[in-house]
Amino acid sequence: MPEAAERAVELAVGEFGRVDALYHVAGGSGRSRGDGPLHEMTEEGLRYTLDLNLNSVIYSNRAAIRQFLKQGSGGVILNMASVLGYSPSAQFFASHAYAAAKAGIIGFSKSIAAYYAPQNIRVNVIAPALVETPMSQRAVSNENIMNFVKTKQPLDGGRIGQPEDCDAAALLLLSPDSQFITGQVLAVDGGWTVSEGQLQAS
Repeated sequence: MPEAAERAVELAVGEFGRVDALYHVAGGSGRSRGDGPLHEMTEEGLRYTLDLNLNSVIYSNRAAIRQFLKQGSGGVILNMASVLGYSPSAQFFASHAYAAAKAGIIGFSKSIAAYYAPQNIRVNVIAPALVETPMSQRAVSNENIMNFVKTKQPLDGGRIGQPEDCDAAALLLLSPDSQFITGQVLAVDGGWTVSEGQLQAS
């Protein structure tokens, strides 16, 4: 995987002559490999989930930073974490390695944002709540979880997020309009972090 990140940057440089921005979105669930509540978590689940969700971010960010420094003209990185990295849901989303990975992305991003700010390299994070993607199909097909989401993500009538809900935030944080913003975490969460999320009465 480290080699893949380096190669991706090389391909971008070969095609465009330089790299100005990185948006790391890749990640996924480790439930099928053994992630879950800590007392049930398997070694494979832990390794797989951290590698997929945290190590991959470190590798891609390292490759981008190296290129930014070589160019000497700054750059911007946007990493995708999750509200589960700091606002857990014990009943429905007890994937503890996943939560650790997403919290790790936040700490890692803030750390490198501080270190590379003098080189005009900005690093920020988007932290979505539940968004409808292939990864979220377990939740989408569960009536109890979707009832929970109606009150936990109450904006826009109480609904699951859509990928395009993150688009404007990503464009802002990747653009020159945010040239004085670094080390920040923007929750695109429909109100998740400010809502109690009580289950609706049946």
